Amino acid sequence: MKEQELTLGEELRRQGISRRSFLKFCAAVASSMAIPASMVPAMAESLAKARRQSVIWMSYQECTGCIESLTRSYTPTLESMLFNFISLDYQHALQAAAGRQAEDALHQAMEDNWGEYLVIADGSIPLKDDGVYSTVDGHTNLESIKEVAEGAAAIIAIGTCAAYGGVGAAKPNPTGAVGVDQIITDKPILNVPGCPPMPEVMTGVLTSYLAFGRLPDVDSKKRPLAFFGDTIHDRCYRRPYYDLGLYAKSFDDEGARKGWCLYELGCKGPITYNACATTKWNQGTSWPVQSGHGCIGCSEPNFWDKDSFYKPLSAGQWGSAEGIAIAAAAGVAAGAAAAVVSRKHQDNLAGGNKS
Repeated sequence: MKEQELTLGEELRRQGISRRSFLKFCAAVASSMAIPASMVPAMAESLAKARRQSVIWMSYQECTGCIESLTRSYTPTLESMLFNFISLDYQHALQAAAGRQAEDALHQAMEDNWGEYLVIADGSIPLKDDGVYSTVDGHTNLESIKEVAEGAAAIIAIGTCAAYGGVGAAKPNPTGAVGVDQIITDKPILNVPGCPPMPEVMTGVLTSYLAFGRLPDVDSKKRPLAFFGDTIHDRCYRRPYYDLGLYAKSFDDEGARKGWCLYELGCKGPITYNACATTKWNQGTSWPVQSGHGCIGCSEPNFWDKDSFYKPLSAGQWGSAEGIAIAAAAGVAAGAAAAVVSRKHQDNLAGGNKS
């Protein structure tokens, strides 16, 4: 049997990976995606029967931060994903090929896996002046995304730029940058925003797709509910101080040293949906708020243009009446009111699209 024809289970056994280790891996992924423990055996069985998924990663107007983040994943590691779970057939930063050889590999992968390959896109796509501001091999990003999307089974927009336009679309948006779902409307699309996204979120949605053959359930912004169903504020360990009305006034005052809430220093956690507070970064070591800096809201649309990162929500431009109500709240009673408003918003999000 040729190596590329092996199922994931057969390949893992060939490498000496035990079923026990495989089940522990599945349990870790299931936990990160809020999948019940009772589903782990079924997830493991489905994954074991799957074959390596062809993945085509397209990079557009971006900074390489998203793929850099992915290389830091530890559950699973990038090496495990590449050698055991997926076939990464095209990715500018990681592939050995260059020039014509690289482009030939892209088109060969599309031809060999037509209708079944998964497209990952990072970076915004310029539309102004027919998209001439970003090209590869003489083709604009706009032409490229339309071409690769045609034969894709699904598309994952990685990073805030690919999801919403991000920094590339910041005012005055000189290139007319937009997110992927503003161009492609006839394919299942998952948005995984963040600047950059968390590595375990990226590998988690990939593993979920392999296990279940579809994109996970999403909110109204096409984000996976497993990772974007709660606000940073909902899960923040500083939340009790918020409820008590105890706020740091500067980054080096007594309140900051005691771990008080960073709302008055501009933290956007109350209206930012992401898994930073629970998944954390660098193998679960820490995350921005734990390191003493407020959330900047990087997984939300237009975060770059919504005033200073250091201005309290109630004094800034983070927009909705709900957001201002949450941000203006203080003390125990206000904290309870904020939780109600936040939960109502989550219920609305949960009523969003499902892939």
